[in-house]
Amino acid sequence: MANPPRIWLSSETPAAGEIVRVRAQVVHIMESGLRLDAAGNAIPRDTLERFSATLGDDVILDWFPETAISQNPYIEFTFKARESGVLKMIWSDQNGVLAEAERAITLS
Repeated sequence: MANPPRIWLSSETPAAGEIVRVRAQVVHIMESGLRLDAAGNAIPRDTLERFSATLGDDVILDWFPETAISQNPYIEFTFKARESGVLKMIWSDQNGVLAEAERAITLS
């Protein structure tokens, strides 16, 4: 995951109780391990194992993708703004490689 994740938030300064929409995409090969290369050898499996989003100490979303997820996975989710804090998103793959993104959320 050489490139940083792409993140979009509907608002970084939401009012208390406002629904915040998050769009996130990470660059990842997402190789299932079921395909063959030109020489007929199996291409090794290389998939994301987990995506987590937290705001402060609270878990907003925990996702465990399966092999049917496409390359460069995109995820969209919402949450209700209840407090200010840092929205932290972490993608981890089966090889232990992490991609992280953070955005400050400040209630207006």
